[in-house]
Amino acid sequence: MSERPWVGRVQRNLLAGVLTLIPLLITWFVFTFVLRQLSAMGSPGVRVLARALEPYAPGATDLLLHPWFAALVAIVVTLGGLYLLGWAATHVIGGRLIAMFDAMMHRIPLVHTIYGGTKKLLAVLQQKPDQVQRVVLIEFPSPEMKTVGLVTRVFTDASTGRQVAAVYVPTTPNPTSGYLEIVPVEKLVSTDWTMDQAMTFIISGGAVAPEQIHYTHSSAPLKRSATGGE
Repeated sequence: MSERPWVGRVQRNLLAGVLTLIPLLITWFVFTFVLRQLSAMGSPGVRVLARALEPYAPGATDLLLHPWFAALVAIVVTLGGLYLLGWAATHVIGGRLIAMFDAMMHRIPLVHTIYGGTKKLLAVLQQKPDQVQRVVLIEFPSPEMKTVGLVTRVFTDASTGRQVAAVYVPTTPNPTSGYLEIVPVEKLVSTDWTMDQAMTFIISGGAVAPEQIHYTHSSAPLKRSATGGE
């Protein structure tokens, strides 16, 4: 018995609906996650403000403690704090205060390892590489497969003098988690992609990418000194 035409139409429409909904859901999840984090960061400040206003304006305190309004104010407070922090970082006095805070963080056991390592990673990824292709392909998780990686540093093998690179491999769709691989420099394949293109490619699961990619070796991917300094 042949399949009824309407069954095929229903299946196609359902599939089209699912494919239309998935990007919206992912966007919503990411947007909700960011808003929740901003709200959580600003919530202590909102509670302090509510307690300070309680003797003078009980009505305002009740409004500030209302869940949805408190979340909204917390987001605004957090964004305002981030703006002020960025403004301070670009001025001399603010830069000195941040430098003092950095020095204090580096004196705390264990904390300085995480804080310092994260800050160095962000600084490296924000800098424009000097004679280095930041975005590369490496053989991972097997020699028959390749994945996008970000070169963070180049080292020299103490025994052979061979150059090896530290490559961070972000995961899809959350690039904040991933793997750290140490790969021989000659195994790296240059992509000629920017960081923005690489991040878009990773977050979109490969759906958004330049039309062409250097999948095989065409030239030496890295040309830099053995020290590998940024």
